Amino acid sequence: MSTEETQRKLNRYFSEKLDEFGATPRGVDYNGPEAQERRFEQLVKVIDPSRPFTVIDYGSGYGAMFDFLNKMGWQFEYYGVDLIEKMVLAGRESHKNFPNAHFTTNDRELPVADYLLAGAIFNIKLDETYENWQSFVVETLERMNELCSRGFSFNMLTKYSDPDRVALRPDLFFGDPLFFFDQCKRRFSRNVALLHDYGLYDFTILVRKDM
Repeated sequence: MSTEETQRKLNRYFSEKLDEFGATPRGVDYNGPEAQERRFEQLVKVIDPSRPFTVIDYGSGYGAMFDFLNKMGWQFEYYGVDLIEKMVLAGRESHKNFPNAHFTTNDRELPVADYLLAGAIFNIKLDETYENWQSFVVETLERMNELCSRGFSFNMLTKYSDPDRVALRPDLFFGDPLFFFDQCKRRFSRNVALLHDYGLYDFTILVRKDM
């Protein structure tokens, strides 16, 4: 199956999740608000909030990351992008009173921002092979790097998950954190951090470009 066909299936998958659970963590396939917030806490570590910044939420869903950043009291301009139109419409509706919140389905409309955050966008591969999905992730990281000037972060399910968990979900992608750390060090920056110590079955990588 081609990556394009996988993407079409993912669009249907997440549209159904949104229809079933609404603009909630489960609507974007998180286990719940606690896990979602813990992952957000790791992703935003790439940001220096001591001055105003611009940020792209790559795979934004309905904009939960905006709410997390806003709760922190930081000054920022937010650009959420998601391929699923229903998600973008939900984000626009729930954030229509925030002039610093922008949503689109087309990443070509995005400005180059200070930072880019990508949460849980690589976890579901459906029927795609491991090798093809890994190549797709690497290609996507290249695009993410192009869209930010100061740094980006992303997370992913880890291959160090319990073996029975991995065996039960062949539709999920359990990435090799060492492989992706190496890719980021070689391709994007000397300043890369791998976070794998926050109690969940995934890891987060921070790429800092302005140190």
